[in-house]
Amino acid sequence: MMNLLVTTLFILGYLAIAFESRIRINKAASAILTGVALWTVYILFSPDREAVSGMVTGHLGEISGILFFLLGAMTIVEIMDAHDGFEFITGRITTSDKRKLLWITGFLAFFLSAVLDNLTTTIVMVSLIRKLVRREKDRWIFAGIIVIAANAGGAWTPIGDVTTTMLWIGQQITALNIMVRLFIPSIVCLIIPVFLAGFMFPKDGEKIKVPVREKPTGTSESERRLVFIAGLLSLLFVPAFKSLTHLPPFMGMLLSLGFMWVLTEMIHRGKNEQARGSLSVAQALRRTDTPTILFFLGILLSVSALRSAGILGGWAAFLTTHVSSQSLTVLLIGLFSAVIDNVPLVAAVQGMYPLSVIPTDHFFWEFLAYTTGTGGSILIIGSAAGVAAMGMEKINFFWYMKRISLLALAGYLSGALIYLLQFKLLF
Repeated sequence: MMNLLVTTLFILGYLAIAFESRIRINKAASAILTGVALWTVYILFSPDREAVSGMVTGHLGEISGILFFLLGAMTIVEIMDAHDGFEFITGRITTSDKRKLLWITGFLAFFLSAVLDNLTTTIVMVSLIRKLVRREKDRWIFAGIIVIAANAGGAWTPIGDVTTTMLWIGQQITALNIMVRLFIPSIVCLIIPVFLAGFMFPKDGEKIKVPVREKPTGTSESERRLVFIAGLLSLLFVPAFKSLTHLPPFMGMLLSLGFMWVLTEMIHRGKNEQARGSLSVAQALRRTDTPTILFFLGILLSVSALRSAGILGGWAAFLTTHVSSQSLTVLLIGLFSAVIDNVPLVAAVQGMYPLSVIPTDHFFWEFLAYTTGTGGSILIIGSAAGVAAMGMEKINFFWYMKRISLLALAGYLSGALIYLLQFKLLF
């Protein structure tokens, strides 16, 4: 009874998010209501309410880590933007053709995601594309490709995607092996959607015109360069900090934010309050998109409730029990991650198969890293990158499903086919 009620509430909440433009209720509100409702039903049906309350507290630690990571990354990007930092990149993009820019954007996001992570990369790249593309629906296409590229780029390195990191820490995969075997499938997963998306822009269509900032920021060339380089290095520092200290990623992001805060205060300390204006971190925090962070909170609360109730584990167990082919099982888990966050799915699968049953660097774990890393691109709320892009650009759920989902699915299946052929022929 409880599982049926929880599942029904989740579906209703999911539909409310999907139909945001129809029902005219902000998706953050729907997500928060859904998350709290699922935990409420779970604790009311539970015989040990103290244990469930403890679960909420435990999950809140993980969730708050993601939220602080997101807040820190968005604030650093806002600081860079306030200082016109992105002009160092936009000024070097000479093409006015949207098709060419699509390829540049896709590959930049792909390789940036491999050394950062897909969430940070999406925030940076969506902020960048705002400087180049004025028309909203065109920006949505670019944002869709950025989501696909960021997820594909994160799948082939142990620090690029949280699920790959989980498999790496759990010793299901090794770093060099996953990079060698997933690079080609991951880049194919990007190339196919970018090629198909190019047809959305006619050759003789409107060209790109870089918007001109009407008001000067009040910063010098050297200050802009310093803040841009410091911001980029601060973001790149986060995965290195995690590897060195083994502290959660949000700790590295907060350290980077603190560094940027001190740096900008020192740069502008000789100016009056009015001159500092939007250049301060305090102002950047005010401009941060709070509804997006609350949307994340609601989604993560919902998923953690499904996980704690054993529903996700049950669905994963059903797949692995009733589908005989490992390849098909992993493909279906990847598709399932477009609906449910891939983190609890991977965690459930890790718990089901100890290393004594499926050893390190086995085909199953490698293919799982690819499918769960890239499958989330098929729906806009299937990955952290998609949720971030949706919040930043206010992308309509059904618009994404109509225009981007099939491209993402084509890339997903193409990369999976390449991996299977590569495994049979080379390994």
